[in-house]
Amino acid sequence: MADGLDLVLVWHMHQPDYRLAGPGGEPRFVLPWTYLHAIKDYSDMAAHLERHPRMRAVVNFVPVLLDQLEDYAAQCATGALRDPLLQCLAHPDLGALSPAERNALTNACFRSNHETMLRPYPQYLRLHELYRQAAADGETGLMYLSGDYFSELVTWYHLVWCGESERRQRAPIAQLLSKGSGFDLADRRLLLAQIGEILGGLVPRYAALARDGRIELSTTPNTHPLAPLLLDLASARQSQPDALLPHAGAYPGGRTRLAAQIAAARASHARRFGAPPAGMWPAEGAVSDGVVALLGEAGCRWAASSESVLANSLGLAGEAFAAERARHLYRAWRVDGHAPALFFRDEPLSDGIGFEYAKWYGSDAAADFVARLERIAAEAPEGERPLVSVILDGENAWESYPYNGYYFLDHLYEALCNHPTIRTTTFAEWLDGQHAPPAALTALKAGSWVYGTLSTWIGEPEKNRAWDLLCTAKQCFDRAVQGGRLDEAQRTAATAQLARCESSDWFWWFGPHNPRASVETFDRLFRANLARLYTLLGLAPPAILDTPISHGGGSAEQAGTMRRAT
Repeated sequence: MADGLDLVLVWHMHQPDYRLAGPGGEPRFVLPWTYLHAIKDYSDMAAHLERHPRMRAVVNFVPVLLDQLEDYAAQCATGALRDPLLQCLAHPDLGALSPAERNALTNACFRSNHETMLRPYPQYLRLHELYRQAAADGETGLMYLSGDYFSELVTWYHLVWCGESERRQRAPIAQLLSKGSGFDLADRRLLLAQIGEILGGLVPRYAALARDGRIELSTTPNTHPLAPLLLDLASARQSQPDALLPHAGAYPGGRTRLAAQIAAARASHARRFGAPPAGMWPAEGAVSDGVVALLGEAGCRWAASSESVLANSLGLAGEAFAAERARHLYRAWRVDGHAPALFFRDEPLSDGIGFEYAKWYGSDAAADFVARLERIAAEAPEGERPLVSVILDGENAWESYPYNGYYFLDHLYEALCNHPTIRTTTFAEWLDGQHAPPAALTALKAGSWVYGTLSTWIGEPEKNRAWDLLCTAKQCFDRAVQGGRLDEAQRTAATAQLARCESSDWFWWFGPHNPRASVETFDRLFRANLARLYTLLGLAPPAILDTPISHGGGSAEQAGTMRRAT
């Protein structure tokens, strides 16, 4: 039996870049998820850590998310809003909305988990009932909805997206919730000011927690690319030998691009937080030998992935890995010859928070989580102190929890801070301590935190078609750069746009496991980003980008546990 254990809890914060250039070149946000998760989840997660000063955790911010948060904060500070939903919140006369704007606003303002974010609020629920009655008559019915209706709607939508901690700490938000109806322009402007304050304070709050040694801040390659596939499309076959691959044999110049994404992330982190990060969470926990080598060359002390990747890399599966799981999982590893220490997440514990505990009472869920940690410690070999890594999204789970997970996290942090033998720590702090050296891993089989494979981003016809389109665009980029056709400013703009196109999110959304509307939206975004890249290269976007990649998607039910921003 071990003398307790060490727990590293990693919250991964990520949203893809939702900005597209408008007719005048000014970036316009086409989806609101970045700022909505900011005022709800990123703010709540900071508040929980602030309330529990003995709690230690790792918070991972993807640079492209921080870019957008700072953009939103600047918009609110100047009043020059470039997000359609925020523009509606500030609109002086919502009765003057066009039919298209009315439709867009009603479509936007009911996108949430209705069980936790609509049904508990009678006034907001009534707005939904009125919308359903009006929508039954189509566009004509929507025209009967007044400006007062839309004022109520856009106000309530933002109120339900405000984090539980913000509701408790900010009197103006609490007053608007108490008012419940009759919201006017002054109320909406008041709410917008509160949103601006929340957004502007987020990065400083996390920076302060890190300066005080209460959290470790880590990062991900700049725009969240699927790193193993940038290096080698065929790496998908390391965990799925029969995986179908794109027609393109490789992503052109992938090693150079991944190195640039890593360097950009480390520079972004140093600029915002004063020093490069000690470690990186590769996008989607996707790793390979080549990825780890590049992280080591960049100066990363640690990286992390998931236990299925470890099992594949050890050549163990099913019962064979289960029999040895405790001995292999709860420690650090190092691939031969590479510098970063590797940590692998406990999948059942991580997924319990991400997908299961929302159905429990908060105190019961926290007690169960701690009891499972106690069993891990009890079953450890004498003299060994397990290191348990729990890694998951720090944003998407809470929409399914009552009160945005407030009571679960409060009980969990309190229990962990007061536990006599469980110590919360960070990867950097753990590496600085006294412990057994990392075990040697002969080779790392390419995979991710989803099934231990790369199948979520490659292998299906639509995903492969997206890769082929990206590879073709990259070839055009290379010819333009190598041919000297771009000046420095043009090259910088095109390179930034290429990085957006390399995001893993576009490939994730293709396929039947996601709702049709979301698939169609991200299909359009990906093709629009590629078209923008061609334009920045001085080329006409190919006509094929006018044709959807996807032939549809699944139902919301088919999306299952594959949760993303929407």
